Amino acid sequence: MLLSSLVAQASPLSEQQITQLQGLVSQLNPIQQAWVSGYLAASAQLAGQALPGAAAVAVPSATLTVLFGSQTGNAKHVAQDIGNVATAKGFAVKVQDLAEYKAANLKNERYLVIVTSTYGEGEPPENAISFYNFLFSKKAPQLPELRYAVLGLGDTSYEFFCKTAQDFDQRLAALGAQAIVSRADLDVDYAAAASAWQQQLITKLEPEFAKVPTASAEVISWPGATQTAAAANSYSKQQPFSAELYTKQKITGRDSTKDVRHIEISLAGSGLTYQPGDALGVYFSNDPALVRELLLLTGIAGDTPVELAGQRLTVTQALTDELELTQSYPAFIDKYAQASANEVLLALVADKTALRAYLAERQVIDIVREHPALINAQQLVDALRKQQPRLYSIASAQAEVEEEVHLTVGVVRYDAFGKPHLGGASGFLAERLAEGSSIKVFVESNNNFRLPENDDTPVIMIGPGTGIAPFRAFLQERDARGASGKNWLFFGNPHFTQDFLYQVELQNYLKQGLLSKLDVAFSRDTAEKVYVQHKLLKQAAEVWQWLEQGAHLYICGDGARMAKDVHQALLTIIQQQGGKDEAAAQQYLDQLRVAKRYQKDVY
Repeated sequence: MLLSSLVAQASPLSEQQITQLQGLVSQLNPIQQAWVSGYLAASAQLAGQALPGAAAVAVPSATLTVLFGSQTGNAKHVAQDIGNVATAKGFAVKVQDLAEYKAANLKNERYLVIVTSTYGEGEPPENAISFYNFLFSKKAPQLPELRYAVLGLGDTSYEFFCKTAQDFDQRLAALGAQAIVSRADLDVDYAAAASAWQQQLITKLEPEFAKVPTASAEVISWPGATQTAAAANSYSKQQPFSAELYTKQKITGRDSTKDVRHIEISLAGSGLTYQPGDALGVYFSNDPALVRELLLLTGIAGDTPVELAGQRLTVTQALTDELELTQSYPAFIDKYAQASANEVLLALVADKTALRAYLAERQVIDIVREHPALINAQQLVDALRKQQPRLYSIASAQAEVEEEVHLTVGVVRYDAFGKPHLGGASGFLAERLAEGSSIKVFVESNNNFRLPENDDTPVIMIGPGTGIAPFRAFLQERDARGASGKNWLFFGNPHFTQDFLYQVELQNYLKQGLLSKLDVAFSRDTAEKVYVQHKLLKQAAEVWQWLEQGAHLYICGDGARMAKDVHQALLTIIQQQGGKDEAAAQQYLDQLRVAKRYQKDVY
């Protein structure tokens, strides 16, 4: 190990210190060991105390800091790509999660890139909230020396498309920073545009970084930026693993208003690993009946050849496996209206408020059913956007299930405009994919939704509906680790007899003592609707006691309503039990978030 040999030759350390340092080194992969070695050598060189036996490593006076705010992992991957390309060009690079970045360091930055998504009603993603609040506070410094670039990832289906990126861009400019390149706001199918923006950024920076003097070709950079594919999971969003569907079992009752499936998938032979809190990306095929109807409504023969992303394939193949047919979005109406010369749709495109209301109720097929038109196959393909895999919170711990991964999938199923509708991925898993069939998957890590490192730490988990998924994984993991920390779960759904997901497992955990407390809210079993936030308020004194004892708090599930209602209930508890006003209660929760004791996985 490079760092261990460095320590052995370095200025005196005690035998105990050497043992401790080697223990830490053993947890690092070779790439990380090399980076740490270079970092220590460079730090000592800057202090005028070069380490004996270590090669001198030059530290450029300029570093490109790349920060990401990511809800689903897309911004993280784009930031890592920028880091990889910049490192290959010889830049000193640091790529960092916004949740980990110390905002006070902003005044020392000279080159900064922010890649961020937007969540909900124009809000920053969970891991970017603290940085966002700092940047828009009175504490934010003037930044006349800073050069920056902002890249936004979003979805034009939503009203506040890329708003967080726009906010960052405008605020940095207001603080005196200068843009390296113009901000780009990218839609769901962002890959090609992100690559072009990245190239523009690197081209702009190359002359400036070329001026930075270095005494060596070796450059210290972010460890993850140089990690080879062999050192990480070999399968990814770009190269998914073809897994086998083991089991799909309905776990809601026959009379339930919900259709929830427990899914088990084999990862045998993949080498894929995951942690509790991670998500599984799932690719799917569209319903063949939906494809046939769409072709019939547009008068297109299924074997007509089309071009898509440099590939030549039939329109049926493109519609089945490559394009989005369920989720609707403004660009489709715009392009379809132009291709069909439909005046009603063209007028709708011009009225953004009406367009958004129209899209909220309709899938792509609904739009074409209302406005059938004879267009050619390439026009139809060009109007549709690339299908994106769906992410599902993993409902198992690998320590428990080994080479399997489990999901808890709520099937999107409803009637509208006189027709039955199914979700794209959930319908594929529930209705069209047979047990034993293949399914393309990848693991999306989520370092912002993790169990505490200390197994003695108590945890409070709030997960109604399919939000139970990661908490099943949490409980399996704590059971496997023999964790002594208390566990408290709040779960809710409409009916006890129909919708108590994983009831037997949870009750067994309760009997054996792994689950210290279980509070359930079945909203339709009582005259007055009771939800998880009401259960929290009823247990306010004990919730507060757990928080004061260092408990970590987790929320998973619906972000539009449930998570906001729970957040408000927590503020009420902190005010009432902690004797704080509203501002102090919010500050208390903010401090929990910064300390990673308040984490959300909401959608």
